[in-house]
Amino acid sequence: MQSYWGIDLGGTKIEGVILSSPSPDAVVFRHRIDTESHKGYQHIINRIATLVDIMKAETGYQPEALGIGTPGTLDPARQTMKGSNTTCLNGMPLHRDLQERLKIPVSIANDANCFALAEAQMGTVQEVAPNFRSVFGVIMGTGVGGGVVLRGNDGQPFVLNGLQGIGGEWGHNILEPGGDDCYCGKQGCVEQVLSGPALQRYYQKISGTALKLPVIVERYHQGNDPHATATIERLLESFGQAITVLVNILDPDAIVLGGGVGNIDLLYTEGPKRAANYVFNHSFETPILRPKLGDSAGVFGAAMLTVR
Repeated sequence: MQSYWGIDLGGTKIEGVILSSPSPDAVVFRHRIDTESHKGYQHIINRIATLVDIMKAETGYQPEALGIGTPGTLDPARQTMKGSNTTCLNGMPLHRDLQERLKIPVSIANDANCFALAEAQMGTVQEVAPNFRSVFGVIMGTGVGGGVVLRGNDGQPFVLNGLQGIGGEWGHNILEPGGDDCYCGKQGCVEQVLSGPALQRYYQKISGTALKLPVIVERYHQGNDPHATATIERLLESFGQAITVLVNILDPDAIVLGGGVGNIDLLYTEGPKRAANYVFNHSFETPILRPKLGDSAGVFGAAMLTVR
């Protein structure tokens, strides 16, 4: 029986899903276990194998292939992981080791790519641009990342990983030269302006008070906190500048926003107006969409990596 198997590898949890078809309504089985990443790389391999065994035992299904969404990226040239905040993965041949352990074909993509693929193939994009040629999925949360999904000549969507495995990594474009230090070694990256922690740091810097982002947004709407106004205005203007870089280069049929910052309503109403000031066009016409799949996008997108 046809099935699509996906695993979302997180720092604290590993989630697996079996789908009977490429649809959010076709879940056969879904299960989570603890990652226990503090026990090291080989233990993570063992935990993934354990989860696959549980999925087999509970359903009687056998996987023909497995898709895995990961923190970080598989370097195409070196075939080792890089850029993962689960640091024991970095420099390790995760793809090779999983295929040897599981004895099935394994496809790997980072979590932002899986988000983009899921929303493009079975999420909100299907309601607005079902015949899309390209989609950009944006993650704006603790960090800022993204993924590009293209439609192949065979009609099948696929993730654009790129020569170096960094396709879609707009979070590390320079937005503010000489700005805040980024862990990547540069200064003023998009991530250091538009991420949730960056917005909170900015508010604290100009106000002297530490507040969580939802409170800052609430104060912006109340209109009685000039520091909240300055923080959210900076978010909107910077978002407009940063998002038009993507549009000018890729000109996607839709952009989907994910992550905690993506829950801010103003990004969907005011964001396109700010972007219109920077886009290389007479108007900004790219749909900016809310995600539909919630925290299911990662694991669903991982399963979609196996669709051929």
